[in-house]
Amino acid sequence: MKLTMLSSLLMLAAGMVSAQRVQPDVIPTANGQLTVQPIEHASLVLQSGKTIIYADPTGGAEKYKGLPGPDIILVTDIHGDHFDAATINSIKTAKTIIIVPPAVADKIPAAGKEGVTVMKNGDKQTISGIGVWAIPMYNLPESPTAMHTKGRGNGYVLTIGKKEIYISGDTQGIPEMRALKNIDVAFVCMNLPYTMDVKEAADAVLAFAPKIVYPYHYRGKDGFSDVQQFKSLVDAGNKGIEVRLRDWYKK
Repeated sequence: MKLTMLSSLLMLAAGMVSAQRVQPDVIPTANGQLTVQPIEHASLVLQSGKTIIYADPTGGAEKYKGLPGPDIILVTDIHGDHFDAATINSIKTAKTIIIVPPAVADKIPAAGKEGVTVMKNGDKQTISGIGVWAIPMYNLPESPTAMHTKGRGNGYVLTIGKKEIYISGDTQGIPEMRALKNIDVAFVCMNLPYTMDVKEAADAVLAFAPKIVYPYHYRGKDGFSDVQQFKSLVDAGNKGIEVRLRDWYKK
């Protein structure tokens, strides 16, 4: 009886956490369905078949309760809204591969480097059947005092079931973003003064024309960016791009 009650309580708790999340989206791929689960700010979870990918997991293990453990963790940058060692240590499993840029690797103590794969801008690997391409993310104009300097962090392009998935990390509408081709799903940041404003984000998205774009990472110094304006600008420029607005800050 006690075990039954405990099991019921655990299921109820997991259900309550799940109810606080935005409902996941499902995108068809050549290898079956790709599930997109927004978490918060820059954090998201992708699932393709049995492969689970966490991008920039932060905020503690509670935010990921009820979700499968990660096969791959992607970290884009050294800042705390992207690299949260405590959260990573609480959710990783013995099989988790943690992909980080060199600047993040430098912040991981030697005892914690098991399972860590370092990728710099331009590197490509296939991990757990997923193509991973690390690309630049940085502020403009380039400056050694910029909040995000070129080469320090990684954006990522993932190849999943013949779909190309772009995760921008912290960046402006840099030439490397604008030159992307055949992107199926893009997660694009927009928050001043850390990355770029809505107009710059929309202009960059219109340049590389992903099939689907999610504005994410849109909480800035003075509140939230106007994602409705972003959608209006993209819709006006190219109705073939589907802008998906999701509440990345759901309470």
